[in-house]
Amino acid sequence: MKHVYSIYLITIALLIYSCRQSETKQGPAPGAVKLPVYTVSAENSFTSQEFPVKLEGHADIEIRSLVDGYLQKIYADEGDYVSAGRALFKIEDHRYREALNIANGQLTAASAAAVSAQLEIEKLTPLVVEGVVSDYQLKTATAALEIAKGNKKQAEAAVEAAKINLGYTIICAPVNGFITRLPKKQGSLVSANSMEPLTILSDNKTVYAYLTLSEQDFSTFKEQYTGNTLKDKIKKVPPVTLVLSGNKEYQHKGHIDMVDGRVDKSTGAITLRATFPNHNGLLRSGNTGRVKISIPTMESLLVPQEATVEEQGKVYVYKLDKAGKVEKSLISINGKTETAYLVSGGVQDGDLVVYKGFEGLQDGTLITPEKVN
Repeated sequence: MKHVYSIYLITIALLIYSCRQSETKQGPAPGAVKLPVYTVSAENSFTSQEFPVKLEGHADIEIRSLVDGYLQKIYADEGDYVSAGRALFKIEDHRYREALNIANGQLTAASAAAVSAQLEIEKLTPLVVEGVVSDYQLKTATAALEIAKGNKKQAEAAVEAAKINLGYTIICAPVNGFITRLPKKQGSLVSANSMEPLTILSDNKTVYAYLTLSEQDFSTFKEQYTGNTLKDKIKKVPPVTLVLSGNKEYQHKGHIDMVDGRVDKSTGAITLRATFPNHNGLLRSGNTGRVKISIPTMESLLVPQEATVEEQGKVYVYKLDKAGKVEKSLISINGKTETAYLVSGGVQDGDLVVYKGFEGLQDGTLITPEKVN
């Protein structure tokens, strides 16, 4: 009887131990890390591409002298904003005033000669009627009058040319804009044939950014937008962003408004133009930067950038397997939005990736997931 009772107690003990072991296996795994996870999904989104650009003003006009002479005065300084019609330079004008005086004197003489020829005709006309002088003399006088009139017109043209040259000694701004460098200083000799302009006047109220796309990129670019013509497609392009030095975004958006009519044979690239307003004058011709273009993408896999790790130029995520263990996975990136990568490989729709706290994680680490989306 005692033997049976002992067997009974041992059996009860084994059952209690087995139940405890079973409960331990079914409960939370010891050492499991609780971390937020993100569910990878395919969504319609916008990716962005950036292209290096150089900015040009709406009008960059070379200011040159049309006459030779010494630079007598400079009325504007480098960087000044000037209005159309404002005087910028004064060329020494003594010889041009003298040339005008000479031309006026020649005009006076030519006018007097024309008057004299007219008087001669008036004198000879009645004499020819009365037969006192021959008709030949009257014809000669008439020809002399025509010559005198021609000389007078030449003298008048010479006066106008002298006035024009004298006017060229004052060089005015043809448009509103900013003065750039002034390579010639006061007292310098300037020439109408000089290769170097006196300055460049830049009208920057509107600024153009020129970017180039390869033929393949341009073909892809066109396919993103609907429209029967290229002009219709350009109208569908969302506003673009100008990124200046220091990764600072310009406060005003721009628009793609021009595509070059031909492909550059030497580079195989085509040029597009983005136009930006610049009423506050923050942008100048010659500035460099990048134009960021948003391109719509359909059903793309999105992974938040903060859910990735970059190592030696490659991007990884920590993906969960069916057992809840993490696996470091290399992803292929096609583009990016403001906050996420567009992924074409390494993860699939519905996969779970660690969203935060993955620093120090090792392959095979067991975690307790907390979904964030």
